[in-house]
Amino acid sequence: MTDKPLPEGFQLTQMDPDYHAHRAERITAMREQCPVKRDPMFGAFFVSRYDDARGVLTDRTMWRTAARAEDEAAILKLREVNEPPELRQEGGIRNIIFLEGEEHARVRPPLQKALYARVAKCKGDVENIVDEILAKIAAMPGPVDLMEELAMPVPVKVIARVLGLDESRFHEFREWSEGLILSLKAIRTPEETEKYVKGTLALRTFFTEEIARRRQTKHDDLINDILEAQDHGTQLSDMEIRDNLIGFLVAGNLTTTDLIGNGIYNLLTHPDQLAKLKADPKLMGPAIEEVLRYESPVDITVRVASREMEPQGCPIKAKQAIITWLPAANRDPRAYANPDTFDITREAKPHVAFGGGAHICIGAPLARLEAQVVYQKLFDRFPNLHLAERTETWKPTVFFHGLQHLRVHLN
Repeated sequence: MTDKPLPEGFQLTQMDPDYHAHRAERITAMREQCPVKRDPMFGAFFVSRYDDARGVLTDRTMWRTAARAEDEAAILKLREVNEPPELRQEGGIRNIIFLEGEEHARVRPPLQKALYARVAKCKGDVENIVDEILAKIAAMPGPVDLMEELAMPVPVKVIARVLGLDESRFHEFREWSEGLILSLKAIRTPEETEKYVKGTLALRTFFTEEIARRRQTKHDDLINDILEAQDHGTQLSDMEIRDNLIGFLVAGNLTTTDLIGNGIYNLLTHPDQLAKLKADPKLMGPAIEEVLRYESPVDITVRVASREMEPQGCPIKAKQAIITWLPAANRDPRAYANPDTFDITREAKPHVAFGGGAHICIGAPLARLEAQVVYQKLFDRFPNLHLAERTETWKPTVFFHGLQHLRVHLN
């Protein structure tokens, strides 16, 4: 035990410039001294042990929406209060992330079925996209920023192809996505709010037009698959289809970008593990799971208690917000031996990087596929790849966990 105060607020996120320098220390202190702790800034309970986090995430009675939470749940309520009025729509956002109960159970299954069918047959497209991008990278003078040149374009081009969109517009898709994701930032500058509004309205207009276009001319893509399901009796409204297509595009590129970047970085900084992967390609699957466990692209996810509970003896009332702190849970020594060691050969055990339960990440299979293809082709093409600088910089965010830059020498 120690008398040192436990971290609070932004000290628990990448918004704190010193977060990574003290990350392991802060995670350990919270998890061992106060595994369920109410944070006054966020107005929510941080849950940091694996069993507790997994229990919260897989509990299908938990709520998701800000409307369910108490007024003190700042992490949810501030976003709701600060929502620009021009973005509010009747019925709220119809993305499955914000739906609950019977509505979620109605909307998610047909979307998931259509998406998974597309993912099952898109490996060739992913390989072609990665090959094209690596060919361009090979002609670049070093050092090369792999976040900018590889980790960012691959996911947005892949999800654009799955959806059947014009890939030449991927810079717009990326810009709009980065605008919409500012919705998760409760306190924004005027410039950020402007970017949020512009990106969100652009995405809504774009997908409304795409849906209308598909109704005139069929395409071999995910949008057409979903519209056909609607035509055959699946109870999905056009707004639900539009909002979830936006979700696919945004989530399909931002968090996968961080998964790709985090994996490349950790394999390069653990050359013994990279050597194992090169020697045994069958370790690719375990390597991706270890990247997800060790350096998850998502740091926190929020639920709202639907009833009174006492995890670790800490009383939580109904309507109080609960933050599952994913990096702490994924490095809990009660769940993993030597949890702070990056080991692609460790014994398989489910992690919580993709959440869990009814709201487990719908894009997880596609994210895994993209990471697999990128890692394999990148290290095959550039066997002498190495970091150009070791001082990494991480994005200043609350919810996500990824690098701003990843500069490397190709030879």
